[in-house]
Amino acid sequence: MLKIGIILGSTREGRLSPQVGEWVKALADKRGDAEYEIIDIADFKLPLLGEPGQDASGAAAWTQKVDSCDGFVFIVQEYNHSITGALKNALDYVRKEWNDKAAGIVSYGSVGGARAAEHLRGILGELSVADVRVHPALSLFTDFENGSVFKPKDVQATSLGQMLDQVISWSTGLKTIRK
Repeated sequence: MLKIGIILGSTREGRLSPQVGEWVKALADKRGDAEYEIIDIADFKLPLLGEPGQDASGAAAWTQKVDSCDGFVFIVQEYNHSITGALKNALDYVRKEWNDKAAGIVSYGSVGGARAAEHLRGILGELSVADVRVHPALSLFTDFENGSVFKPKDVQATSLGQMLDQVISWSTGLKTIRK
């Protein structure tokens, strides 16, 4: 069975990504087509890449976690028209462990996180990750109550299902070239 990591792309206090990640996992688990796991980059305590005094255990655990997955769903919030520094740092920590895998993007922000998703697509391309076309874009104004409680519109579940269909299909195909 495929293993799909749902990566929470923010580490800040008060972040909304855990709510979105739980929603993705709950709907994904109902499918029965893969093993889905929430992966919180905050749990790995990754210092800035290249800084002196790095804790090798966090980086080693992160590398192993990424390597163990066949595909990913990134939960991405828009910070200053891009992804978070924490997510960029986590992406940069490993290289070959990302290669030849598929990814879907679920983004949120004032314009659905679209600009962050587009930046992430370029980074994923450089890491040889095939990102899928369907992209649930959640609005802070319509999918979150008071900008803090996640209450997605029904159409978002349909979009998520279509995205997961593509992630599973591409992950299945790409797994054959990693053998």
